[in-house]
Amino acid sequence: MKILMFGRGVISAVYGWALERAGHQVEFYVRPGRAAAYGEAIDLDLLDARRLPWGKRVTEKWPVRYRESLEPDHDFDLIVLSVQHYNFAEAAAFLGPRVGGATVLVFNNLWVEPPTAIAALPAEQVAWGFPGAGGGFGDDGVLRGALLPVVFLGTLGRPPTAREQAVRELLRGAGLRIKENPDFRGWLAIHFVQNAGLHTQSLRRGSLSTMTRRDVREAILAIRELLPLVEARGVELRRHRAELLPFTAPLWLAAPTLAWLLAWFPPMRRVTSAHANPEELRATCRDTLAEARRLGVRTPRLETAEPYFAEGNPAGVAGTDAG
Repeated sequence: MKILMFGRGVISAVYGWALERAGHQVEFYVRPGRAAAYGEAIDLDLLDARRLPWGKRVTEKWPVRYRESLEPDHDFDLIVLSVQHYNFAEAAAFLGPRVGGATVLVFNNLWVEPPTAIAALPAEQVAWGFPGAGGGFGDDGVLRGALLPVVFLGTLGRPPTAREQAVRELLRGAGLRIKENPDFRGWLAIHFVQNAGLHTQSLRRGSLSTMTRRDVREAILAIRELLPLVEARGVELRRHRAELLPFTAPLWLAAPTLAWLLAWFPPMRRVTSAHANPEELRATCRDTLAEARRLGVRTPRLETAEPYFAEGNPAGVAGTDAG
């Protein structure tokens, strides 16, 4: 299959690498002038956990192909779209008239309603998913991340189309397991507020990996306070009990378990300790709080953390915190 990764972010790079290793032809679309700046290869330091729970370390200089233009008559079979959630509308508007015959895998965090998010794209050519990977590019240009064995796919309440089935087979062929959810709209909303709850503490601490057990406990409580917001948006939480279990289980069990995973489980620690995009974390919290206020849902812990993500405070600094 011929695959175009939209942009050269962490998710595009990690999955582009995995798909190329599975025998597919992979290229990256980047903004004009960026190819020369990026160079001819990506320096990878990747923990590949597809086959071993603790992961296998891969370090290599991976030669890649870039393109700085995209015409509608291209011959790509699949376009993978994964950008910061606040850049999604711009990316979708750009791709809309250039999709051609390709399937577009929306591999993205989203807070707006999914049909609204893809309004600029041909809906019948869209497949929905979410990655099980993460990491960041360091100051030295090296991508340090982890590729987990699971990806999350779903639909908006109907069986997968032939295009969506082809995406599933593609990912399975790359050694990935698929967790399916027929209410992917709800899944995305729950995942978004889970992130917001976690980042009430990670923004204060500077990283998910440095959160204490007490921090994790407060983050779980913040997530629980945000679940009524998800319900206010029309999501039936009972349909997502498995996804919510790590945050709805008794605190004496959930907090130490999650704290251990974030700090000590190698693939998770690789993701949480990498250079994350701080603006994405702050924007997730800001957008969640704005929606809570719009719908009249009280979120005390998120409100308390607002100084760390408020607009106009780009460093996320709220004074000295000795806690």
